[in-house]
Amino acid sequence: MAAPTPSSLLADDLQACCASVTGGALDVDQAERLARAFKALADPTRVRLLSLVAAAEGGEACICHLTEPVGVAQPTVSHHMKQLVDAGLVTREQRGRWAYYAVVPEAVAALGSALETALVSRSSA
Repeated sequence: MAAPTPSSLLADDLQACCASVTGGALDVDQAERLARAFKALADPTRVRLLSLVAAAEGGEACICHLTEPVGVAQPTVSHHMKQLVDAGLVTREQRGRWAYYAVVPEAVAALGSALETALVSRSSA
């Protein structure tokens, strides 16, 4: 069995964090993990990049195919993608010269669950 990657560990953290939202107030560590993921999505370019990767054929996208759609230079796209990787929302695999990215579905689902829980809790009050 392969060793867990930093992105998969962050995704596990997000799942654990967000699952507890339904059970009460978040502790400091849980809130920090959740905020890190949401902070990564606070930039419209990163949201667009995440959507492009998610919509890519085969569920992964090469960095070489991400620059033109967002209209920024490759180093800037690489910076944004690093933020998404560090937040555990995408994985990165180096293949020769190019980096390929794939969405971590569990991490994105955990963020959605956190928002859904917050909305349900608010509408019930």
